[in-house]
Amino acid sequence: MVIEKPSISRPRVKKTFTDFLRVTFKGILDPIAGFLNRIGLTPNSVTLLGVAGNIIAAYFIIRGQITIGGIVMLVAWPIDALDGSMARLRGEASDWGAFVDSVSDRYSELIILGALLFHFAMTNQHIAEVVTFAAAAGSILVSYVKARAEAQSFSAKEGLLTRAERYLVLGPSLFFNIPVLGVWVIAILANFTALQRIWFVRAQAHANAKKITAKE
Repeated sequence: MVIEKPSISRPRVKKTFTDFLRVTFKGILDPIAGFLNRIGLTPNSVTLLGVAGNIIAAYFIIRGQITIGGIVMLVAWPIDALDGSMARLRGEASDWGAFVDSVSDRYSELIILGALLFHFAMTNQHIAEVVTFAAAAGSILVSYVKARAEAQSFSAKEGLLTRAERYLVLGPSLFFNIPVLGVWVIAILANFTALQRIWFVRAQAHANAKKITAKE
Protein backbone atom coordinates (compact mmCIF):
# COMPACT_ATOMS: atom_id res chain seq x y z
CA MET A 1 0.00 0.00 0.00
CA VAL A 2 1.42 3.35 -1.04
CA ILE A 3 0.61 6.31 1.18
CA GLU A 4 0.42 9.52 -0.74
CA LYS A 5 2.42 12.27 0.88
CA PRO A 6 0.43 15.50 1.03
CA SER A 7 1.88 18.31 -0.99
CA ILE A 8 3.25 21.32 0.81
CA SER A 9 1.05 24.36 0.52
CA ARG A 10 3.05 27.45 -0.34
CA PRO A 11 1.33 30.83 -0.55
CA ARG A 12 2.17 33.06 -3.44
CA VAL A 13 5.38 34.93 -2.64
CA LYS A 14 5.65 38.55 -3.66
CA LYS A 15 8.75 39.89 -5.37
CA THR A 16 11.25 41.21 -2.85
CA PHE A 17 13.24 44.43 -3.07
CA THR A 18 16.30 42.33 -3.89
CA ASP A 19 14.44 40.82 -6.85
CA PHE A 20 13.51 44.33 -7.97
CA LEU A 21 17.15 45.46 -7.83
CA ARG A 22 18.31 42.44 -9.84
CA VAL A 23 15.83 43.18 -12.61
CA THR A 24 16.41 46.95 -12.55
CA PHE A 25 20.21 46.79 -12.75
CA LYS A 26 20.48 43.69 -14.94
CA GLY A 27 21.47 45.81 -17.93
CA ILE A 28 24.39 47.24 -15.94
CA LEU A 29 25.51 44.15 -14.06
CA ASP A 30 25.46 41.70 -16.98
CA PRO A 31 28.04 43.51 -19.17
CA ILE A 32 30.37 43.92 -16.18
CA ALA A 33 29.85 40.27 -15.21
CA GLY A 34 30.59 39.22 -18.78
CA PHE A 35 33.84 41.21 -18.77
CA LEU A 36 34.94 39.64 -15.46
CA ASN A 37 34.20 36.20 -16.89
CA ARG A 38 36.30 36.96 -19.97
CA ILE A 39 39.35 38.00 -17.96
CA GLY A 40 39.26 34.71 -16.09
CA LEU A 41 37.70 35.58 -12.74
CA THR A 42 35.28 33.08 -11.21
CA PRO A 43 32.02 33.94 -9.41
CA ASN A 44 33.43 32.64 -6.11
CA SER A 45 36.56 34.79 -6.44
CA VAL A 46 34.38 37.87 -6.93
CA THR A 47 32.34 36.83 -3.88
CA LEU A 48 35.55 36.83 -1.85
CA LEU A 49 36.52 40.23 -3.28
CA GLY A 50 33.25 41.55 -1.87
CA VAL A 51 34.15 40.17 1.55
CA ALA A 52 37.62 41.73 1.27
CA GLY A 53 36.02 45.09 0.48
CA ASN A 54 33.95 44.88 3.64
CA ILE A 55 37.03 43.95 5.68
CA ILE A 56 38.71 47.13 4.39
CA ALA A 57 35.57 49.11 5.27
CA ALA A 58 35.66 47.61 8.77
CA TYR A 59 39.30 48.66 9.16
CA PHE A 60 38.39 52.31 8.59
CA ILE A 61 35.39 52.05 10.93
CA ILE A 62 37.59 50.66 13.70
CA ARG A 63 39.95 53.62 13.18
CA GLY A 64 36.99 55.96 13.63
CA GLN A 65 36.94 56.98 9.95
CA ILE A 66 33.26 56.19 9.64
CA THR A 67 32.55 58.06 6.40
CA ILE A 68 35.44 56.42 4.55
CA GLY A 69 34.27 53.05 5.83
CA GLY A 70 30.81 53.79 4.49
CA ILE A 71 32.19 54.72 1.07
CA VAL A 72 34.23 51.51 0.85
CA MET A 73 31.22 49.46 1.96
CA LEU A 74 28.97 51.06 -0.67
CA VAL A 75 31.59 50.35 -3.34
CA ALA A 76 32.01 46.72 -2.21
CA TRP A 77 28.28 45.99 -2.29
CA PRO A 78 27.86 46.13 -6.13
CA ILE A 79 30.97 43.94 -6.48
CA ASP A 80 29.30 41.37 -4.28
CA ALA A 81 26.19 41.51 -6.48
CA LEU A 82 28.14 40.46 -9.58
CA ASP A 83 28.83 36.84 -8.62
CA GLY A 84 25.30 35.66 -9.32
CA SER A 85 25.26 37.39 -12.71
CA MET A 86 28.63 35.84 -13.58
CA ALA A 87 27.47 32.34 -12.69
CA ARG A 88 24.27 32.76 -14.70
CA LEU A 89 26.12 33.99 -17.80
CA ARG A 90 28.62 31.13 -17.53
CA GLY A 91 25.80 28.62 -17.17
CA GLU A 92 27.51 27.38 -14.03
CA ALA A 93 25.05 28.29 -11.31
CA SER A 94 25.47 25.67 -8.58
CA ASP A 95 24.34 24.87 -5.07
CA TRP A 96 27.95 25.28 -3.92
CA GLY A 97 28.18 28.76 -5.42
CA ALA A 98 24.89 29.77 -3.83
CA PHE A 99 26.12 28.40 -0.50
CA VAL A 100 29.41 30.33 -0.69
CA ASP A 101 27.55 33.51 -1.62
CA SER A 102 25.10 33.15 1.27
CA VAL A 103 27.79 32.47 3.85
CA SER A 104 29.99 35.32 2.58
CA ASP A 105 27.04 37.71 2.81
CA ARG A 106 26.62 36.85 6.49
CA TYR A 107 30.34 37.31 7.13
CA SER A 108 30.37 40.67 5.33
CA GLU A 109 27.48 41.97 7.38
CA LEU A 110 28.88 40.75 10.69
CA ILE A 111 32.31 42.16 9.88
CA ILE A 112 30.83 45.66 9.49
CA LEU A 113 28.61 45.36 12.57
CA GLY A 114 31.52 43.93 14.57
CA ALA A 115 33.67 46.91 13.60
CA LEU A 116 30.89 49.25 14.72
CA LEU A 117 30.59 47.38 18.02
CA PHE A 118 34.32 47.87 18.57
CA HIS A 119 34.04 51.56 17.66
CA PHE A 120 31.17 52.11 20.09
CA ALA A 121 33.04 50.25 22.84
CA MET A 122 36.14 52.40 22.33
CA THR A 123 34.08 55.60 22.41
CA ASN A 124 32.05 54.56 25.49
CA GLN A 125 28.73 54.46 23.64
CA HIS A 126 27.40 51.56 25.68
CA ILE A 127 23.78 51.73 24.61
CA ALA A 128 24.91 51.71 20.98
CA GLU A 129 26.96 48.57 21.74
CA VAL A 130 23.84 46.72 22.91
CA VAL A 131 21.83 47.99 19.94
CA THR A 132 24.55 46.86 17.53
CA PHE A 133 24.46 43.38 19.06
CA ALA A 134 20.68 43.35 18.59
CA ALA A 135 21.14 44.47 14.97
CA ALA A 136 23.62 41.64 14.33
CA ALA A 137 21.32 39.10 15.97
CA GLY A 138 18.33 40.29 13.95
CA SER A 139 20.28 40.22 10.69
CA ILE A 140 21.40 36.64 11.26
CA LEU A 141 17.94 35.54 12.37
CA VAL A 142 16.37 36.92 9.18
CA SER A 143 18.64 34.65 7.14
CA TYR A 144 18.44 31.70 9.53
CA VAL A 145 14.63 31.67 9.57
CA LYS A 146 14.59 31.64 5.77
CA ALA A 147 17.15 28.83 5.54
CA ARG A 148 15.46 26.73 8.23
CA ALA A 149 12.04 27.26 6.65
CA GLU A 150 13.28 26.17 3.23
CA ALA A 151 14.87 23.08 4.80
CA GLN A 152 11.36 22.18 6.01
CA SER A 153 9.90 22.85 2.52
CA PHE A 154 8.33 26.16 3.52
CA SER A 155 8.88 29.57 1.97
CA ALA A 156 10.13 32.56 3.97
CA LYS A 157 11.49 34.98 1.41
CA GLU A 158 9.41 38.03 2.26
CA GLY A 159 10.00 40.60 4.97
CA LEU A 160 10.38 44.29 5.64
CA LEU A 161 14.18 44.48 5.97
CA THR A 162 16.03 41.91 3.89
CA ARG A 163 19.77 42.14 3.23
CA ALA A 164 19.46 44.69 0.42
CA GLU A 165 17.43 47.04 2.62
CA ARG A 166 19.84 46.58 5.52
CA TYR A 167 22.75 47.62 3.32
CA LEU A 168 20.81 50.64 2.10
CA VAL A 169 20.25 51.64 5.73
CA LEU A 170 23.74 50.93 7.03
CA GLY A 171 25.80 52.24 4.11
CA PRO A 172 24.33 55.78 4.04
CA SER A 173 24.30 55.96 7.85
CA LEU A 174 28.06 55.35 7.77
CA PHE A 175 28.59 57.76 4.88
CA PHE A 176 26.80 60.56 6.76
CA ASN A 177 28.54 59.56 10.02
CA ILE A 178 25.34 58.70 11.85
CA PRO A 179 26.00 54.99 12.52
CA VAL A 180 23.95 54.94 15.72
CA LEU A 181 20.81 55.73 13.72
CA GLY A 182 21.64 52.96 11.27
CA VAL A 183 22.08 50.26 13.92
CA TRP A 184 18.89 51.35 15.69
CA VAL A 185 16.88 50.98 12.49
CA ILE A 186 18.40 47.57 11.75
CA ALA A 187 18.03 46.34 15.34
CA ILE A 188 14.31 47.10 15.33
CA LEU A 189 13.32 46.24 11.77
CA ALA A 190 15.58 43.20 11.24
CA ASN A 191 14.16 41.51 14.32
CA PHE A 192 10.67 42.50 13.18
CA THR A 193 11.43 40.91 9.80
CA ALA A 194 12.53 37.67 11.48
CA LEU A 195 9.22 37.60 13.35
CA GLN A 196 7.39 38.32 10.08
CA ARG A 197 8.99 35.29 8.49
CA ILE A 198 8.25 33.09 11.50
CA TRP A 199 4.58 34.13 11.27
CA PHE A 200 4.61 33.48 7.52
CA VAL A 201 5.95 29.95 8.09
CA ARG A 202 3.40 29.36 10.86
CA ALA A 203 0.59 30.22 8.45
CA GLN A 204 1.93 27.71 5.93
CA ALA A 205 2.28 25.00 8.60
CA HIS A 206 -1.31 25.53 9.76
CA ALA A 207 -2.56 25.46 6.16
CA ASN A 208 -0.76 22.15 5.58
CA ALA A 209 -2.18 20.69 8.80
CA LYS A 210 -5.70 21.61 7.72
CA LYS A 211 -5.07 20.07 4.31
CA ILE A 212 -3.92 16.80 5.88
CA THR A 213 -6.92 16.74 8.22
CA ALA A 214 -9.30 17.32 5.33
CA LYS A 215 -7.86 14.33 3.46
CA GLU A 216 -8.22 11.95 6.40
